[in-house]
Amino acid sequence: MSKPWGLKPLSFRIRPVSLRTLISSPDLAACLWRTRVVGIGFKSIANSQIKIIIDPMYGTARGYIDRVLEEEGLKCKVIHDFRDPYFGGSAPDPMESNLKEMISWLKEDKKLILGVATDGDGDRFGIVDRGGVFITPNLILAIIYYYLIKHKGLMGGVGRSYATTHLLDRIARKYNQSVYETPVGFKYLGELIANEKIILGGEESAGLSICGHVPEKDGILAGLLVVEIVSKRGLSVTELIKEIFNEVGSLYSDRKNFLITKEIRERFKDKLKNIPNNFAGLKVIDKKEIDGVKIYLEKDSWLLFRESGTEPVIRIYAEAENKETLNKLMESGKNFIFGEVE
Repeated sequence: MSKPWGLKPLSFRIRPVSLRTLISSPDLAACLWRTRVVGIGFKSIANSQIKIIIDPMYGTARGYIDRVLEEEGLKCKVIHDFRDPYFGGSAPDPMESNLKEMISWLKEDKKLILGVATDGDGDRFGIVDRGGVFITPNLILAIIYYYLIKHKGLMGGVGRSYATTHLLDRIARKYNQSVYETPVGFKYLGELIANEKIILGGEESAGLSICGHVPEKDGILAGLLVVEIVSKRGLSVTELIKEIFNEVGSLYSDRKNFLITKEIRERFKDKLKNIPNNFAGLKVIDKKEIDGVKIYLEKDSWLLFRESGTEPVIRIYAEAENKETLNKLMESGKNFIFGEVE
């Protein structure tokens, strides 16, 4: 029976590994993981001879991306690739503020065109473009989904968490594919992958997996996919984003945390019963309460309010067609919590 999304049977098959190879491998785990990513275009990566920097952030992904690529003939610059139970004194979270050394390398060494980081347990990713430009996970998800469809020939739906970019929706609409919106938590996306409903599942917190792989987020896989895309397309990550924007239109997203008092929290709950007709001049289209309160606006814009379950914090997520509107939308969301909507 053919797969409804057009998955090619050999795209992500397991490559046999001999017992001799396993025994002689300096890292058995890396060798075993290597057998599961045959779908990565290693030949294109090796032929490109691009210069990249890898930062496993002292975590469990040490010796994976760099070793796999070096086995294929591509040498990498690697930092923070030894065990440190204190993770260098900062959280092993591949967000921009924690990747300062990688960003500095990419700014100073003009030969480096890409930086790939993984978090402490290797299931999330961070990408830095040439010149030290940090790229948000939302944009990386869009780049990978677009590439799988247009350049890998894999047709299929996409799953995204409640707080993740609608740029994925635009790409799916362009190619007549389905979109599945789930509560926050990769287990919901994993179920869609396991049940063969989507070819990519992603969340704005830098979690991703694809069809044919394990139905759990994998930062190593995400990093290798970005390396393949940059090497095969011959474009920077920023140029890849522009290409998508030119085809489906631009969307920019943001997230901010706000400390609240018990009184503000109670007033905020009352406000949610009667939301205004617009935020930042954008008409309200719909409202859903799957995981927090998400307000759908015109022009594919949206605003999401989510309370933390562990601290007195409300998180605001927002997305709009340009950065100016995004800033206004974030401010409008803040005013909705603490004051009046503009």
